[in-house]
Amino acid sequence: MKITEYITNSIDRLPKGYVFTYADFIDKVNDIGAKRKSRSIGKEAVIKTLNRLAASGKIAKLSKGKFYKPEKSAFGKLQPNRYQIVKDLLEEDGKITGYLTGYSIYNQLGLTTQVSNTIQIGKNTVRPGLKRAGYKISFVLQKNTITKENIPLLQILDSIRYIKKIPDTTISSACKRLIEIIKELSKEDKATLVRLALKYPPAARALLGAILEEIGDRSLTEPLSKSLNPITTYNLSGAEKVLSSVDKWNFVIKLKKQ
Repeated sequence: MKITEYITNSIDRLPKGYVFTYADFIDKVNDIGAKRKSRSIGKEAVIKTLNRLAASGKIAKLSKGKFYKPEKSAFGKLQPNRYQIVKDLLEEDGKITGYLTGYSIYNQLGLTTQVSNTIQIGKNTVRPGLKRAGYKISFVLQKNTITKENIPLLQILDSIRYIKKIPDTTISSACKRLIEIIKELSKEDKATLVRLALKYPPAARALLGAILEEIGDRSLTEPLSKSLNPITTYNLSGAEKVLSSVDKWNFVIKLKKQ
């Protein structure tokens, strides 16, 4: 089999919007080279083939060394979804090392309708931001171990932590939505949410405690309450419209001047 034929057939089997690099083909290409006893086959041959396919329009170039199979619409070629654009920053050798958070998750969770050109990623180590495919990519430090199972819970906790930064909404509306989301979690997931929250800043722990109390899960709030300094206060004006226990959790409400 020829290199171009193999790569073309492989790409044909990929879903639209799937992002790939030469590394996805190199092992098989090297096997083909070994059978043909050719030393010229390898990484460079794959790169040349991919560049030719990009020039012909069969595939599109996302960034240096990254390509994708474009989906066409009436408005032209559609870009891959955000996960595909940054998936190399979320996994390493098959192990999860990061997760999508921030603006795209606020939209996904129904906390805002606004769509941002910033992609935020939670990781155990923070690295400098970068730009890719027209997006600004930034990183948020996550102190908990990141697993496939706890990512949805970490995304909720990040939304609680950065509730003041959620665009195109109010604190009260965001709290209402978070109450709905957390209410639907299983008892086990709620308990895990509390455990994970213990590595978040005090204000996030206090807000989670107030939300859990609001939905009637007071038995889960003790670890959160014990982790907080009883004299520390938190400013979250608007939360009092939705949460009845803001005083207990030391949220200071700024009264409007008459």
